[in-house]
Amino acid sequence: MAQITRDGFTFTILDEIQVQYTELVDLIVGSESIDNNEKQYWFDILPSMTHDQIDRLFNILMTERHQLEELNMKYQEEIKTLNEKHLIEWQALQSQKAKQQVQKAEQSDTSKADAADTLGLLGSL
Repeated sequence: MAQITRDGFTFTILDEIQVQYTELVDLIVGSESIDNNEKQYWFDILPSMTHDQIDRLFNILMTERHQLEELNMKYQEEIKTLNEKHLIEWQALQSQKAKQQVQKAEQSDTSKADAADTLGLLGSL
C-alpha cells in the first residue's frame, strides 16, 4: 500500500494503482472540486472500475484542470491590468500630494519673507 500525504491528509492507495495510473492519481489528489474523503473513495473503488469508467474519470479531471488553468490565466491578466491602473492612479495621487507640499512650502517661505520684510520696515521706523 502506498500512502500520499497532501495538506495534512494521508491517502492510502494500492501500489498497483499508484504504478498503473500515476497521472490519474495526481489528478485526483490535485482536484479542487473533490474533498479528501471523496478522493479516498475514488482510490478505494478504482480497482473495481472498468477501463471506460477510468478513462471517463481521467477525462473529467483533466478537463477540470484545463478549465482551472484557463481561468487562472484569465484572472491573472485582469489582476495585472487592475494593478497597472491602480499604480497609475496612485502615482497621480502621490504627484498631487507632492505639488501641494511644494505649494505649502512656497507659501510658508513667502510668509516668512513677508514677515521679515515687515519686521525690517518696523525696525527702520
